[in-house]
Amino acid sequence: MRPPVSDKPGLAPRAAATALLAAVLDERRPLDAALDSDATFADLPPRDRALARAIVGTALRRLGTIDAVLDHLVARRPRADALLWRTLEIAAAQLLFMEVADHAAVSLALDQLDGDPRLRPFKGLANAVLRRIARERDALIAATAAPSSDAPPWLWSRWVAAYGEATASAIAAMHRLEPALDVSVKSDAGAWAEKLGGVALPTGSVRALATGDITALPGYADGAWWVQGAAAALPARLLGDVAGKSVADLCAAPGGKTAELAGHGAEVTAIDISSSRMNRVRENLRRLGLTAEIVVADALSWQTERRFDAVLLDAPCTATGTIRRHPDVAWLKQPEDIATLAALQTRLLDHAVALLKPGGTLVFCTCSLEPEEGEAHLAPALARHPLDLVSISPDEIGGLAEAVTAGGTVRTLPSNLPNAAEPRLGGLEGFFIMRLRKRL
Repeated sequence: MRPPVSDKPGLAPRAAATALLAAVLDERRPLDAALDSDATFADLPPRDRALARAIVGTALRRLGTIDAVLDHLVARRPRADALLWRTLEIAAAQLLFMEVADHAAVSLALDQLDGDPRLRPFKGLANAVLRRIARERDALIAATAAPSSDAPPWLWSRWVAAYGEATASAIAAMHRLEPALDVSVKSDAGAWAEKLGGVALPTGSVRALATGDITALPGYADGAWWVQGAAAALPARLLGDVAGKSVADLCAAPGGKTAELAGHGAEVTAIDISSSRMNRVRENLRRLGLTAEIVVADALSWQTERRFDAVLLDAPCTATGTIRRHPDVAWLKQPEDIATLAALQTRLLDHAVALLKPGGTLVFCTCSLEPEEGEAHLAPALARHPLDLVSISPDEIGGLAEAVTAGGTVRTLPSNLPNAAEPRLGGLEGFFIMRLRKRL
C-alpha cells in the first residue's frame, strides 16, 4: 500500500521512493517496470522524480549495509506492514550515503509514518533509530565496509568461485557506485566527449557524469548519439565490416545494437517479442536517421526462409553484469534462474545458427557474470554445430587485453577500466561475448 502524502515539501519524492522500493522487494517487480507504471511517480515534478530515483537507487545499491545497520539498531523487526521497514531503509539510505540534511531525512520519514494510522505507533522507534544513525554514521558504515556487504550472499559466493575474492570484491565495490552515462556516437567520439563534458573510452564509447534530462543534452535531438553501455556496444562491432550485409539482431530491444549495425551500413532485421520496447526502437531509429526492419515476434520461434550473413544474439539472461545500472537485479534474481535462462540461451543459440548462411558470422553475448550463461556455452555449441571459434583480439575492443580470455572470447567485468581520479567514470558492464563462424 502506498503511504499517504501531504503537501509538505520533500515528502512526495520520499513517499514515491518508499513505494518503489516496496514494489521491488515486496512485489518482486523490476524497478524500470515500477517506474513506468507508477502514475504518482509520473505526476511528480522532474526534480522530485530525479530525487526519488536517486534515493531508491541508493537504497538498492547499499541495501545489505542499510539492513545490517537497521538490524543492529532494532532488536527485533516489528511485525507490521512491510512499509515500515521500507520507510526506514529509504531514510537510512539518505542518512548514510546521500548529501541530504539529517533533520530532513528524519522528519520526513516520521511524517510518512504519521500519515498512516497503522504505522503511526512506530514513530518513536523510528525517531530513535534514525537519529542514532545520524549520530553514529561513520562508525556504522565502517562496521560494514566490506564490498561483500552489499551483494546477496549467493551471488557473492558465485563471484568468488568464478573470479577469486579480490576480483569479486572489486566487482561488488563498483556496484556501489552510481553509473555514469554511456553513449555510442555516430562519429568523432573525442569531440562529443568534450561537448558532453565526459571522456572518450578506448572501446569507442563516450562516458559522462550527466544529470537531469538526457534529451536536453547536446546532440540528442540531432540524432548524433544514443544511450548504450560501453560493454553493450562491443558485440555489434565484433561483427566487423557489415556494410551491405544482411544481419539479424535477435532479442534486439532496447535497440542500441540495431542502431550500431544500421549506422555501419548493415541491412538489419531486428526481432524482439516486446511491442512496446520495439516502438521505442522505432522512435530511436527515427531520431537517429537510421533504418531497420522491425519484427515483433518471439526470436525463438520466428521463422524465415532467408539466411543471413551475420546474426547477433544478445540472449536473455540474469543480467547480473548490469547490477550497477540496474541495482534491483541483485535482489530480484534467484539461483534457480541461472539454469532456466541458460537452457533458453542454448535454444536461442541453436536457432541463431539455423538462420545463418554457410560462412556467416554469429556473435553471441549475455550481460551476465555467471559462467553458465557465458563461457559454458562455447564447447557445447562447437560440438552441436558446424561452427568454428573466431578469436577476438584486444585491438578489436580498444586494447582491453584483460577482457580477452585465453580462449579468444571476451569477458568484461564491472571492475574493468578503473578511473582513480573519478571512480564513477570507471567500470564496464559484465558481458560475455563469443564470435563463431558457420562452416561452408
